[in-house]
Amino acid sequence: MAEEKRDYYEVLGVSKTADDAELKKAYRALAKKYHPDMNPGDAEAEKKFKEASEAYAILSDPEKRRQYDQFGHAAFEGGAGGGGFDFSGMDMSDIFGDLFGDLFGGGSRSRRSYNGPMQGANVRTGVRITLAEAVTGCEKELTINQKEECTQCHGTGAKSGTTPETCPKCGGKGQVVFTQQSLFGMMQNVQTCPDCRGTGKIIRERCPHCGGSGYTSSRKKIKVSIPAGIDDGQMVRLRGQGEPGTRGGERGDLLVEVSVAQDPAFARQDMDIYSMTNISYAQAALGGDIRVRTVDGEVIYTIRPGTQTGTRVRLKGKGMPSVRNKNIRGDHYLTLNVQVPTRLSEEAKQALLEFDRLTGNSLGTEEPPAKGKTGEKGKKKGFFDKLKENFEE
Repeated sequence: MAEEKRDYYEVLGVSKTADDAELKKAYRALAKKYHPDMNPGDAEAEKKFKEASEAYAILSDPEKRRQYDQFGHAAFEGGAGGGGFDFSGMDMSDIFGDLFGDLFGGGSRSRRSYNGPMQGANVRTGVRITLAEAVTGCEKELTINQKEECTQCHGTGAKSGTTPETCPKCGGKGQVVFTQQSLFGMMQNVQTCPDCRGTGKIIRERCPHCGGSGYTSSRKKIKVSIPAGIDDGQMVRLRGQGEPGTRGGERGDLLVEVSVAQDPAFARQDMDIYSMTNISYAQAALGGDIRVRTVDGEVIYTIRPGTQTGTRVRLKGKGMPSVRNKNIRGDHYLTLNVQVPTRLSEEAKQALLEFDRLTGNSLGTEEPPAKGKTGEKGKKKGFFDKLKENFEE
């Protein structure tokens, strides 16, 4: 006994009032879920895929849907030898071309796309700038090879005095229909005409100026404005500077990839800048003003007394500008590195030993014999003399 078929609307999970868009959406979801390529060796998935495809093939056809609504499955009994639906002879290109372009990795193109205007392809190139140019923005001049419509054939590709002929293989449609064996029997599908490559026209005598392409290439200089704050690897799009379109379509775009050269003084992370500067032992201990290099130039920063090496300070608003709004800036993070002197004079060593004795005697040195007071009249007091006086008070 033949297995009783389920209601087609139930199979797709839609109501009987569902429109074409709802049917297609429901079928797309089921087809992706149960397609044999996604479920190799799964007989149950293959069965559900066939069931959903059969339901969609009937309900997406207005006449067959009308018959099904009136007579049910009985309207198609006997078409495939004992109650099965016969797919042979049906044009399923819309179903499998439109719905499964993404499934099989190459998006199909609808028939209307072959004969209508098509936008030209985008062209990619690159430009290199410095970090300083990225901070302020800049303008660069690029030289590229750009296609233009041939002045001799005006884009037809045919020799002057001749015209392209209608392709005899596809009749000017740019597509050919072919029959293919499938899970459901013989089905018709559509592909680009191999003779005219989808143009619908055949050129018998090619234009000698462009070789039949309809376009010539020439070197062209183009100015591109690089916005402030742009980061390495980001693109600038120039509308209408790419490949020319076909059949009246618009030109594609020129995509300029920006490469920002590294600066040895700075590291960048998004809108923030990081750098390091050296300070002396005296500056770290007593504090004071230092000059700090930023992407905007030098600024004065006041070090606090007792600053330790590795201290990170934030210079607010001294980072990179936002590429969307140059008035919004990131921050500059500065790491302070205390430099320890590697060469000391004997006098400096004695002063440093005295300083150590006054600040805890970490070296464990003995108290030196009494000497004359420092700072006597006529003798200039040094840095460590002043430190000593401060500790003695």
